Amino acid sequence: MKMKPLYDRLLIKRIEEKEQKKGTIIIPDTAKEKPMEGKVIAVGAGAVNKEGKRTPLEVKVGDRVLFGKYAGTEIKIDDQEHVILREDEVLGNPRVALKPRPRRLQLPIIHLED
Repeated sequence: MKMKPLYDRLLIKRIEEKEQKKGTIIIPDTAKEKPMEGKVIAVGAGAVNKEGKRTPLEVKVGDRVLFGKYAGTEIKIDDQEHVILREDEVLGNPRVALKPRPRRLQLPIIHLED
């Protein structure tokens, strides 16, 4: 089944974390926390502002995003769990590398007189 979210909502599929073992302790599936990272599957057309103009979303299909533990509404589509949430519930994109700003160092010019 295909689904398109409305307005500023996103359809996200959770990305399962790889199982990690430390020593001989194995954590059962029932004790694991749900991942807070997911892949954007579909996006809405954007929110409508007071003037009636549609504001486009910054998040695109295919982006990886971080969201809160209790954010959004969980649904099942074709026996797979997904989350529908608003764009403002997205905390960030963990894979985007920010370009470093060039640092400009300004030193005072001192004129020495003999």
